[in-house]
Amino acid sequence: MSRVGTPPARAHSSVGAGDRWHVEVDRSLCIGSAQCVHHAPDGFRLDTARQSHPVDPDMDANERVLAAAESCPVEAIMITLAGSGEAVFPPEE
Repeated sequence: MSRVGTPPARAHSSVGAGDRWHVEVDRSLCIGSAQCVHHAPDGFRLDTARQSHPVDPDMDANERVLAAAESCPVEAIMITLAGSGEAVFPPEE
């Protein structure tokens, strides 16, 4: 996991047509930067405490949600393949 001020890891897998993702936000890490909302406004919302959450945790794979996860300055967004739980982002090292 990267620290604030260091570049985030890049996902190794690409968005596969027909893939379904499970998206979670670690609210203990989220700092409310809203980068996720900027990159994927249909995928994320900030609540009244400025904490991010996915609009729907189970969604079709898409580049915008992946970009949102990659842009999170504290890597608070985790994406796994629905069903298998295989890591999409952050990538397993």
